[in-house]
Amino acid sequence: MIIGIDASRALTARRTGTERYSLELINALLDLQSEHTFRLYVPRTPPIGLFREHAEIVLLPGKRLWTHSKLGPHTRRHPPDVLFVPSHVLPVWGPKHTVVTVHDLGYEYYPEAHPAGELRYLRWSTKRHARVATRIIADSHVTKNDLVTWYGADPERIRVIYLAPDPNLQPVRDKLKLSLTIAQFGIPGYAKYLLHVGAMRPRKNLDRLLEAFAIVRERRPEQKLHLMLVGNLASEGYRLREKAKAMGILDYIRFPGYILPHQIATVYSGAAAYVLPSLFEGFGLPALEAQACETPLVCANSSSLPEIAGDGAVYFDPLDVEDMANAIEQVLTDADLRQTLIAHGKENLKRFSWQKTAQETLAVLEEAAQS
Repeated sequence: MIIGIDASRALTARRTGTERYSLELINALLDLQSEHTFRLYVPRTPPIGLFREHAEIVLLPGKRLWTHSKLGPHTRRHPPDVLFVPSHVLPVWGPKHTVVTVHDLGYEYYPEAHPAGELRYLRWSTKRHARVATRIIADSHVTKNDLVTWYGADPERIRVIYLAPDPNLQPVRDKLKLSLTIAQFGIPGYAKYLLHVGAMRPRKNLDRLLEAFAIVRERRPEQKLHLMLVGNLASEGYRLREKAKAMGILDYIRFPGYILPHQIATVYSGAAAYVLPSLFEGFGLPALEAQACETPLVCANSSSLPEIAGDGAVYFDPLDVEDMANAIEQVLTDADLRQTLIAHGKENLKRFSWQKTAQETLAVLEEAAQS
């Protein structure tokens, strides 16, 4: 059987959740060593070593509307047995059997966070998937339920398959490496820091995180607390910087932007706690990354996050700044609680692996091809 995969997102150099999902899943599928042929469609030549050597690469040069102008026509003329699109958008004109992953419908809950044109496109494309895709993969039961509720998708065609953290993420215990890496980002050696990693968007709720941080810092001056917000600054990041300045806490906040992949485990491991305050997440991969690095997790009780983080987090109401501050303070000051969270996080991680994700995804692809 020939399984075609839109591999365009995996080529992104600075990968966020969707791009990392595409790359990790593609390579995990190839590692299964099944009897199938995997045909990867890309708009430009991939870097050497990005994909496993036995992948079949089909180069379809193009940029604007590549999915509809290049991928669709090609797969219509030369159809694979099934086409898999790991991130949201199926081509308008493509092969008969298709599988698409829908990561979340957060734009329906927070439409004001998206430009009007982008919002129309997201709604149009996802509604279309709900109608025409042979099978839909959802990252969580929350996303599955949203597809049914918002767009009337047939629940029998939706399969929930979880993501997984990078298997190379491990706790860093080398004190010299920790101190040298953290010092690069301006965190003093005597200080503790809270960490958040991810895109700086309104639904990430970072305004309230700044406010909760200010409360905890005032209550617990002995902690010498700092906050590191890792992610592309863009306009939202610069707005948050101005807010922190107006609040008088900018000196204690670091905005390092995008950090290198080999630094991420150290940055997680050095944190006193990871705070995930999102108003909405389709999955919430940083929760698992924090658990993988044995970093105590303080987490919003919203959307899919309790489903993913399990017992390995202290939860708070993301709309309640005082509740968030209390949860952070509790984790910072209760050593027994920290150890309990780490232990529960390790246990929770046993539910997730890219091999499992690939095996379950392959079963859906085979099912779709034969439907």
